[in-house]
Amino acid sequence: MPVPTTRRDGPTTRTDRRGAAPHPLGVTLRPESEGGGADVAVLAAHADGVEVCVFDDSGREVRTPLPDVELGVWHGHVPHLRAGSRYGLRVHGRWEPERGLRHNPAKLLLDPCARGVEGEVALVPEVFGHAVDADLRGELAVPDGRDSAPHVPRGVVLGPLPEPLRVRPGEQPRTPWSRTVVYEAHVKGLTKRHPDVPEELRGTYAALAHPAVLEHLTGLGVTALELLPVHASTSEVHLRRRGLVNYWGYNTLAFNAPHPGYATAAARAAGAGAVREEFRRAIAGLHEAGIEVLLDVVYNHTCEEGPDGAHLSLRGLDEATYYLRDAGGRPFDVTGCGNSLDFGERRVVQLALDSLRHWVSEYGVDGFRYDLMTTLARGREGFTPDHPFLVALTADPVLAQVKHIAEPWDIGPFGWRTGQYPPPVHEWNDRFRDGVRHFWLTDAREVALGHGVPDAAGRGLREFATRFAGSADTFDVTRGRLTSVNFVTAHDGFTLADLVSYDRKHNETNGEGNRDGSDSDTSWNHGVEGPTDDAAVLAARRRSVRNLLATLVLSSGVPMLTAGDEFGRSQGGNNNAYCQDNEVSWVDWDLADWQRELLADTRELVALRSRYPVLAEAGVRRGHPVREQREDLRWFAEDGTEMTVDRWHDAGRRILQVLVDGRDRGLASVLVLVNAGARQRDVVLPAVEGLPRFHPRWSSTPDRRRRVAPAGAALRVPAWSVRVLATA
Repeated sequence: MPVPTTRRDGPTTRTDRRGAAPHPLGVTLRPESEGGGADVAVLAAHADGVEVCVFDDSGREVRTPLPDVELGVWHGHVPHLRAGSRYGLRVHGRWEPERGLRHNPAKLLLDPCARGVEGEVALVPEVFGHAVDADLRGELAVPDGRDSAPHVPRGVVLGPLPEPLRVRPGEQPRTPWSRTVVYEAHVKGLTKRHPDVPEELRGTYAALAHPAVLEHLTGLGVTALELLPVHASTSEVHLRRRGLVNYWGYNTLAFNAPHPGYATAAARAAGAGAVREEFRRAIAGLHEAGIEVLLDVVYNHTCEEGPDGAHLSLRGLDEATYYLRDAGGRPFDVTGCGNSLDFGERRVVQLALDSLRHWVSEYGVDGFRYDLMTTLARGREGFTPDHPFLVALTADPVLAQVKHIAEPWDIGPFGWRTGQYPPPVHEWNDRFRDGVRHFWLTDAREVALGHGVPDAAGRGLREFATRFAGSADTFDVTRGRLTSVNFVTAHDGFTLADLVSYDRKHNETNGEGNRDGSDSDTSWNHGVEGPTDDAAVLAARRRSVRNLLATLVLSSGVPMLTAGDEFGRSQGGNNNAYCQDNEVSWVDWDLADWQRELLADTRELVALRSRYPVLAEAGVRRGHPVREQREDLRWFAEDGTEMTVDRWHDAGRRILQVLVDGRDRGLASVLVLVNAGARQRDVVLPAVEGLPRFHPRWSSTPDRRRRVAPAGAALRVPAWSVRVLATA
């Protein structure tokens, strides 16, 4: 049907058709020398018309129809659209929700390519085109023309970056994977309680580059700060009704705009351009300190939730193109978030790739961690490692230069794909997480209780050694051990301190009757649930934390620390704090003595990884292909002789020596002694040609006897401990 040319509350203008093209999508400003204004291109392949709606400071709206359509992209020139303009889209067409056609010009929609966003989603669900009340959930209301504009965010047109903020080659750290140590953090949570950050900066983008924060990160040895989602996001209706918010931000509203809520009050007051500038300056400050910035990105779903969710952007523009549907045409959710984007559609692939390039080119971002990345690699036949999106990460001249990390699963059919992604994608290794937790916690509990450890897959020394060595059973040997991004904790689940303090989740404050979150965190409370004054229990917990940290940092692969784990941050047993924008989630920097001691130990561990390159580069030979025979890792029993098949299959064996051998590369070698048993043991150091002596470097238990030990000497190794020695 034709686009209306009149309306009740504002005028309609005619578009200037001069040279407006269907690409790139979004708003492209023209220079004043060419008459100014902007070209606009919007994908709405099933629509009958699209209007660009520009709002002045009084809220008055002027609509401009886009006159041309090519391959589903409506485009035209809007002469009064300038830098700083606030705008939205209205789409005309059929209302056939069962077919994915939800065109309703009464609903103001956000441009999916908007680079700035202002305003929030108000809790007025009835104006979004359908009802979401509990007694009406799933029943679509007749679109009666009630305008959603007063209740939804608007896009903001941003001009070019100021010259001092332009990204220039050579200004980014470009840290090689072999030296990368990732630190996962939330923009707000990392600094909201930091006493050395000025109050007006706490919890903001600007605080990330404050000297006190940089000093902590560089002192810890971090090389890459991985930020939980910074894309503009909103909160689900069910959370807002309970007075909560989606704190983590895995609920994307706009893929190209930084979330304004993380900017300082001054930047928010100055507008979207100032928000962009603040975040870009923070990234530049981190780069100056030698720290890369990785973004956790959510392209697998949006904030519009399920079929009874809001019409905010993609759903109202072109649900039939953007959202995944099954063979019967029904919405198909493989994310557990109500909807899933359809990466079998080339326009969805384009949306994600354009967004990624934007963050690299405009902000200088150094890489990405992809939430539920299996969704992004699903074609018509399901997951494929040759998916066009994955191919583009290698072939694209911009994206091929940065880091890519997959969360290699979703909840759809055959969704667990750890170890199956192609280069250059590295992967979160959940097998490392689970294997290390079993070894040091749940198996240790059984040993402590005298039950013994079952000889089963995923348990015992074999599993520990496999994970320590880079998970060769999971990752193709030609990709190398650095493919594995190792972690023991992440934002989702218990913190490290809670992992050793709770057997059960305690998520009551989330308002879901403690039903949310994982029921199996492979944790051990060491005999007491939660806080305690028992000195023996506290000592055991802190020893276990050190053992877990040592295994994480010393293992082959890329280690990832979760913010606050380095000094024992607790969330009070909440293992799903996604809606806790408060002291539960914010890092507490007021450290007790034991926390300062743990922080010092963590710094020493990370420094060892830097001091002894053989730890990070095990299995990596410059200028040579990756070897199938990993002779740089050798395994010894407590008597100093090499492990045998029988020893590997002895379920009761809980002691192991790992020699990370650097002789063939002219590097110092490292010997790691592991005693995961309930009693101290005398361990004979291995006698290896060319390694006459070992220097003590670190211990997870108090160790004042730091003497050089000759090869073949016996050392007493305490129960439940890790000791690290080196040849130099």
